[in-house]
Amino acid sequence: MKHSIAFVGAGKMVSAIVHGLLRANSFSANQMSCCSAKDGTSEKLAQSTGISGFESVEDLLAESPSVLVLGCKPQQIKDLPESISKSSAGCLVLSIMAGITTQKLSEKFPEARNIVRSMPNTPGQIGHGITGYLFAKASSDEDRSIIKKILSSLGSVYELGEEEDLDRITAISGSGPAYVFEFTCALEEAARAIGLSGKLARKIALGTVTGAAQLMKNSEMYPEELRDQVTSPNGTTQAALESFSADELRTIVRHAVEAAKARSIELSHE
Repeated sequence: MKHSIAFVGAGKMVSAIVHGLLRANSFSANQMSCCSAKDGTSEKLAQSTGISGFESVEDLLAESPSVLVLGCKPQQIKDLPESISKSSAGCLVLSIMAGITTQKLSEKFPEARNIVRSMPNTPGQIGHGITGYLFAKASSDEDRSIIKKILSSLGSVYELGEEEDLDRITAISGSGPAYVFEFTCALEEAARAIGLSGKLARKIALGTVTGAAQLMKNSEMYPEELRDQVTSPNGTTQAALESFSADELRTIVRHAVEAAKARSIELSHE
């Protein structure tokens, strides 16, 4: 069966999916279409990829797509036309919106053949993302294959066992890139504080973090083992790690993750 995908929204994550699917030859341009708010993003995406662009959701769904991807902002779901409940009948609906539960999606799309809630992260824009996803009900092998193909365009994918796992994933991989960015900023600031020039501090901090991340990815060792390889007894690294331990770095990180998870749960109930 030849499937077609309609995207509501045409921002960075939708663009990443479209470009990834085209790059992998998973879907052709004539199998995909999009529409967005009056911000020019759908026109830009259509022009750069050759997919079809529509001015409204009604026109988009008049093409009877088999998969509907919700890539708009979470607060925009209430602005979708009431007719979408009927016009999306039979669609496999995939949401990449944060905080919108499967229950809310099922209420909005009561005649969908299935609902999928997912949580991608920003590295998906360059094909190195982490995405967790969950089906609202038992799914066919064909639908599982379609969803995996679509989300794999962003990077690694993990099917989750329960909806609560999405809040957990949000706190780790969803918000996690910001933790790494913040640590990099802190490292740069510390480099300047000990006397390095601003330009050099930035380059060294960024190169250190990206290099270490690449080493972890390419190594078969656990991060702790790699850490120990760098740490000579009574050396400079040990002094820094002891400072981390005294300041309870791991506790700080755990508290941050717990705060992100709690906020994800709150957003789901708003």
